[in-house]
Amino acid sequence: MARLWVGLAGAGFFLALLVLHSRFCGSPVLRKFAFQVSWTTKEILYRLDVGWPNRPEYFTGTTFCVAIDSLSGLVYVAQRGDNIPKVLVFTEDGYFLRSWNYTVDTPHGIFAASTLHEQSVWITDVGSGSYGHTIKKYNSFGDLVQVLGTPGKKGTGLTPLQFDNPAELYVDDTGDIYIVDGDGGLNNRLIKLSQDFMILWLHGERGTGPAKFNIPHSVTVDSAGRVWVADRGNKRIQVFDKDSGEWLGAWNNCFTEEGPSSVRFTPDGKYVIVAQLNLSRVLLVAAPPVGSIGNCSVINTVQLADQVLPHLLDVSGKTGAIYVAEIGAKQVQKYVPVEGYFPSFTHS
Repeated sequence: MARLWVGLAGAGFFLALLVLHSRFCGSPVLRKFAFQVSWTTKEILYRLDVGWPNRPEYFTGTTFCVAIDSLSGLVYVAQRGDNIPKVLVFTEDGYFLRSWNYTVDTPHGIFAASTLHEQSVWITDVGSGSYGHTIKKYNSFGDLVQVLGTPGKKGTGLTPLQFDNPAELYVDDTGDIYIVDGDGGLNNRLIKLSQDFMILWLHGERGTGPAKFNIPHSVTVDSAGRVWVADRGNKRIQVFDKDSGEWLGAWNNCFTEEGPSSVRFTPDGKYVIVAQLNLSRVLLVAAPPVGSIGNCSVINTVQLADQVLPHLLDVSGKTGAIYVAEIGAKQVQKYVPVEGYFPSFTHS
């Protein structure tokens, strides 16, 4: 009973902070929605950083995706809309740095893949204009470096490579690229490219069986060499071997109400972070041990207000903070680990 009263007091304090944030910082969530956060476990593992970013008024469009460059401490947000900057760059502390718009039509997914020698940002573009149906690489200041696909032309071809509504990509430490294509278009496939853009393997058929997809929407790679795909239309996550492309298994028991729209890992590899768009929900799921996929086991749930609509998310490799791009609330929100639960990355 004491724990219950402590939890209620904490929730009241949390709501008070949100109200103050709305009054002084202009939070769009509290202007448009009745904000709600509930947890399915007794312990809260993450808390909302109500002060991030410092200037939320820079969110002027529909925020579809977010990417964290942990090496440089930068946060990239891609948004849609007319006559607005499509890419916003913040620090992880919440300070706005710059924006750019060059050759970005309709962004869907974004990924930051920086090294000590290069800061790179990849964007999947699902637009119908001259830059649409492509995956593009930029530097941190928005200069176009590389284009994959046939600009302005959707298709199913592999030579040359074509996309139709490419949803997201993930670039691993070796430079290999994993692409999920597409978001309701002609293609339902997972493609692995080498760092020189040669196809290493692919799974590319619509269906409900193993290694078939219905709107593959998000992709990530864990430290054990497994590729995780949010197979949104089939209400499951499928898992593959990174090197061979072999199908390893699937999770579907956690997604009976709605399929996953985004998938990422915490830096320690112990948890999978999953967004469910129409349920306005973020799940913290126990990651399986190496050599086993097993069943999905939800550890924690963050229930957002109706119509917040978390689309894609990313996790800081340095701090473990979760950044969620919300297309309903038209903002990105940051959740930080509660001190003590993740000692391997809460010290930063």
